[in-house]
Amino acid sequence: MANEDLIYRITRAVYSRLGGGAEEQTVEQLVTDIYREIEPFLGLNGASDATSQSFPTTGSISSQSREGSSDRMVISVFGVDHPGIVAAVAQILAAADCSIVDINQTVVQGKFAMVIIAKTSRARESATELKERLRLEGEKLGVRIYAQREDLFNAMHRI
Repeated sequence: MANEDLIYRITRAVYSRLGGGAEEQTVEQLVTDIYREIEPFLGLNGASDATSQSFPTTGSISSQSREGSSDRMVISVFGVDHPGIVAAVAQILAAADCSIVDINQTVVQGKFAMVIIAKTSRARESATELKERLRLEGEKLGVRIYAQREDLFNAMHRI
């Protein structure tokens, strides 16, 4: 079973137990904890080397940079290009006291795409509240904005 599918199944099981009103940050932390516990056993079932790499531990800086951080968020923005998209997203992050660690944006034939890595360790609001503010701003701007903790994003997109 691919890691992405396993994480999806764990997430779905957690939501089914906690209900749809469960705080997203709580669900993400539970999924991370569960995955950390079972990941060492995934290599025993013929999984690839990439699957058997473990999540970062508190003392592992090089592992943490490879695997991502729970104190950083990956924000993806997609839609039709128009002025003000970058500014609006950056303004929300600044107001929440988040720093932009990395940013990449492009326009291809009028289609806008942007990925931001934001440091959220000093955020004045929860990850759930920040995600909701970004989503609502995306609706106003006519674009889609997705945000996810970096460590979970990386785990879900490992090959």
